Amino acid sequence: MKKTQKQMILEYLKEHKSITSWEAIEKFGATRLSGIIFTLRKEGYEIYTQDIRLKDRYGVSKNVAKYVLVS
Repeated sequence: MKKTQKQMILEYLKEHKSITSWEAIEKFGATRLSGIIFTLRKEGYEIYTQDIRLKDRYGVSKNVAKYVLVS
C-alpha cells in the first residue's frame, strides 16, 4: 500500500522533529504543507510554527515557516 504525503510527512516529523515547506517539496512533492500540518493538528499532534529566514538560490533572504513537532 502506497503511503500518503501526510503519512510520509508525519514519519519525517517524528524522526527529524521539524520540516520546512522546501523540504516537503523536495522530499515528498508536497506543495501544500500548511494544509497537511492543519490536518495533523486536528488529529491531535502538537506542532508549532517557527518563522525562519533562508536565502533563496539568488541569495535573497526570505521568511519561511518551519513546523516543529512537540509531541
